[in-house]
Amino acid sequence: MQNARWKRRPEGSTWGDFGPDDQLGRLNLITPEKVRQGAAEIREGLTFCLSLPLEYPGGAVLNPRRLPPVLRPTRRGDAVNMNYQLGRDHAGATDVLSDDLALLHLQYSTQWDSFAHVGSMFDADGDGVPEPLYYNGFRAGEDVVGPERVEDCGAPEGHGPSTSGARRLGIENFAVKGMQGRAVMIDLHAHVGRAREIVGYDQLMRIMEKDGVEIETGDMVCLHTGFGEFLLELGGKPTHFAVENACAVLDGRDERLLQWITDSGMAALIADNYSVEAYPARPAGGDCCAQLPLHQHCLFRLGVPLGELWHLTPLANWLRANGRYRFFLTAPPLRLTGAVGSPATPVGTV
Repeated sequence: MQNARWKRRPEGSTWGDFGPDDQLGRLNLITPEKVRQGAAEIREGLTFCLSLPLEYPGGAVLNPRRLPPVLRPTRRGDAVNMNYQLGRDHAGATDVLSDDLALLHLQYSTQWDSFAHVGSMFDADGDGVPEPLYYNGFRAGEDVVGPERVEDCGAPEGHGPSTSGARRLGIENFAVKGMQGRAVMIDLHAHVGRAREIVGYDQLMRIMEKDGVEIETGDMVCLHTGFGEFLLELGGKPTHFAVENACAVLDGRDERLLQWITDSGMAALIADNYSVEAYPARPAGGDCCAQLPLHQHCLFRLGVPLGELWHLTPLANWLRANGRYRFFLTAPPLRLTGAVGSPATPVGTV
């Protein structure tokens, strides 16, 4: 199998399976039937907000390149457009207006990773020279573009023209898809608590078997570790020691775990921790390997979106108390053309 962009595809990948120019990957498995299956899980009409406040986790401990949002009023000429009396020079005017702006690092808090977030060096041309590529063979520098020098990025708070973006694989594709369907909760926290546990295939299978959890093609899978709730308890002041020694993460080096993600048919993988997998990953043999092996497997090979830093604890507790593990999930990202990630305000309905 090959197309105009590649002659070889990574082993075990879905490149080309959904069409030569596909940008949705396994989201194609969220069919109208899957949406109906999700809607059938709504029995009580209860909704759960699955996002952290956008100002969490707080500080820059989790990632020094991602900073909390800045919220400011807009300006109206020389005036501040907050509690602004419209028509203040006209007798009898009664309108009072407030208007603001936000400067956001798009993957600071509850988020989706697009397929343009993590790629890999891979020889898709078969010429013996690996090149930087993303899902379905889309290319760095052509389909995902950006400046090469820091000084060309523009002022951090500027409003000039964009200097980067995903011409293909941008987050807007997920927004148009809708990101709505049936979701499955795997409650790791109920079995390991807040211990820093690197969960591999064997342990994950034992937990799922004990809880009677089954995953079917097109389901979105959520991993509850308790990390989101832990961040809320820290009150926006996390420390390196606290966040590096708390709650479960997946073992991205476990090949059987990665194969399970492939075989499960899941359409998306979501966690309430920082990166779904342990980072840095445990050492691997060989001269070269991915530092984010699960990210590479999901975003680069399979086309499985990753959700991170969700707030799953209230819903997970309700599902466990009521003997359920499936729910209806609605989780579109911002429809921001060219972005490689996005905040989300997911809602789980039961």
